[in-house]
Amino acid sequence: MDNLPYAVQTTFPLLFMLVPALGAMLSCRRRGPGRSTAEIWQRWWAVGALGIGSLYVTISFLAAPTVMADTIGFAHSPFQFEIAFANLGLAVLGFRAASAPPRERLTSGLAAAAFLWGAAVGHVYQWFAHGDHSAGNTGGILANDVLIPAVMIALAARDVRRSGSGRNHTARPAA
Repeated sequence: MDNLPYAVQTTFPLLFMLVPALGAMLSCRRRGPGRSTAEIWQRWWAVGALGIGSLYVTISFLAAPTVMADTIGFAHSPFQFEIAFANLGLAVLGFRAASAPPRERLTSGLAAAAFLWGAAVGHVYQWFAHGDHSAGNTGGILANDVLIPAVMIALAARDVRRSGSGRNHTARPAA
């Protein structure tokens, strides 16, 4: 990654949002009756942005942990292995959300937010407290950490409200 210009390194993660957005736009133009725009966007976003994006981070941290630490501007640490598997968990959530009902897609977005927004806070802290402007600390990855869960939550919440699936349908009648 050191051979790539800074602008390429810092904007590369944006592809994980751009490609699903383009796919969702094209799919919405060809959608059939009964499929909401929010659902189409959510499924594309879940697979492309969260699923494939997180799988890419997983593989990167496992295959090239030194490169990843250098790209972020962080010290090399055994926690890189844990970050890889935390991202694998996010990838599983993203892939599962592709075929999940609205409430489960909302839960996937909330779970992604718990990790990624915490990561975003860490990146911003390193940026301001230590001047870390490394390609993997600010720019595209910071935008991904904030926007991927935010879009998932917003779209899934809209579908939950629209479908009325936010109600508890599994409650048992009183005896």
